[in-house]
Amino acid sequence: MTETPPTDGASERLPPRTRLGIGAVIVLVLLAFAVTIGIGMLRGTTGTQVVEPVSTTSSTPQLPAQVGLYVHVAGAVRDAGLYRLDAGDRVADAIARAGGFADDAARDAVNLARQVADGEQIVVPVVGAEPSGSTPDGGAGDGLIDLNTATREQLDTLPRVGPAMADRIIAWREANGRFTNVDDLQSVPGFGDKMLAALRDLVRV
Repeated sequence: MTETPPTDGASERLPPRTRLGIGAVIVLVLLAFAVTIGIGMLRGTTGTQVVEPVSTTSSTPQLPAQVGLYVHVAGAVRDAGLYRLDAGDRVADAIARAGGFADDAARDAVNLARQVADGEQIVVPVVGAEPSGSTPDGGAGDGLIDLNTATREQLDTLPRVGPAMADRIIAWREANGRFTNVDDLQSVPGFGDKMLAALRDLVRV
């Protein structure tokens, strides 16, 4: 007589649907475990994201250097001519650019400490020279301001004339040449009869 192999009595007691449900749960657990492992491996292969550093250097283009001013140095200097100076330079700097004083220069007749202005002429006289009607710094020998040689600073000392009007006088002089008469000031933009009357006895040409 053939013996029947022993069987698990509990499993035989479970209905087929229950056994199918337990199998599905096991499959889902295995799938979740596999997904978790896969995600971990993916993170390990991609590595940490590298953030590029942001440059702190300004992208603003560098502005060009400020243009200097030009001065005509004449008279008793070693190399008279037109020279470019920096803003804030003084008469001493202009004369140095012109090679320094000549041997016969009247050095005490020039104010070396004065700041130069764009477009002015610095004339260094020789020793013993008679005044020719205007001083090296643009003033007249009779104490009047010469409109044709005065600097911006000297024109600014006149009544009713400020820095802006002084610039207009110099600009007119550069565009039209010398003033031939004090009345020519009326051709300067913004110059009226009252201002002319206030300056008539203080300037010359």
